[in-house]
Amino acid sequence: MSLYVQKFGGSSVANAEKMLHAAHIIKDTYEADNDVIVVLSAQGDTTDRLLSASREICEEPSLRELDALLSTGEQASVSLCAMALHTLGVPAVSLCAWQVPILTDGEYGGAEISAVGRERVEHELHERRVVLIAGFQGVNENGDVTTLGRGGSDLSAVALSAAFHADRCQIYTDVAGIYTTDPRICPKARRLERISYDDMLLLSQKGAQVLHDKSVALARRCGVMLEVRSCEEGSGGSFVAARGSGDALTGVTKKFCERSVLAGVTAVGQSLPGAEAERACIEALERQGITVYGVEEGEAYLTVFVHRDNADEALCTVHDVLFESRTAS
Repeated sequence: MSLYVQKFGGSSVANAEKMLHAAHIIKDTYEADNDVIVVLSAQGDTTDRLLSASREICEEPSLRELDALLSTGEQASVSLCAMALHTLGVPAVSLCAWQVPILTDGEYGGAEISAVGRERVEHELHERRVVLIAGFQGVNENGDVTTLGRGGSDLSAVALSAAFHADRCQIYTDVAGIYTTDPRICPKARRLERISYDDMLLLSQKGAQVLHDKSVALARRCGVMLEVRSCEEGSGGSFVAARGSGDALTGVTKKFCERSVLAGVTAVGQSLPGAEAERACIEALERQGITVYGVEEGEAYLTVFVHRDNADEALCTVHDVLFESRTAS
């Protein structure tokens, strides 16, 4: 019997239909004679709506109370998913972070996980129940709810995978894995079957939103292999592990600069930086009439800065010129 940790993002459980679809995926995994721990994000735009509601009450709410409020989104998700599983004949129990417990430091809004309790979850698994755990949250030494910051549900899933030595940690998103760039923007984006922790961490830090950088760093530190996949049937998915595919170029992403009209378009790969790649990017952008305002180089990456209005076009241009030249060589 294997142990699976499955995490579903907010867009994957945004409404009743999607919640039931996620429940069917969980059911299939459970009925294949596996133990299953599920981590859920808040449904759809729930967190944004809760933030908006708080600001209608006061402009600067207490961080403690804000964490208490925002954590209710994930609590609702796990309760609804447990109900969905019950309708499918699957025994399931929903748990908030304090019931596990997932222990954190005292910081509100961006807490760090310090320890994960095992007894309650192991008991539920022994009883052959699917255990649904609210993501994005923990509890500090005072018993107060704390949230883990942006991408916190990914962090919850990785921490639970490490604590329970899960055989597989599956992250379900709205895309079918990790791509060489955003497939919703660039038609020539290609799915990666495998990517290294280091490359994925760099892509995340430079703007890729499929995985939060903290969760990738924790997975690398704890040796948790991640499988990123879509809820849609037949999606191939991608693995994040110690070793990638060995390709010299991994991907291209974008990130808006704070307090600036610029955006950084970053190519990541072991062949970077390089004068030839830099020249190819700048010349291709200039042919498209896109002004390059600066270049930044670092270990295994190259960033060109463009006006944020040109970010999507620049992303496609840099991706296509680098990957086409790689294919040609």
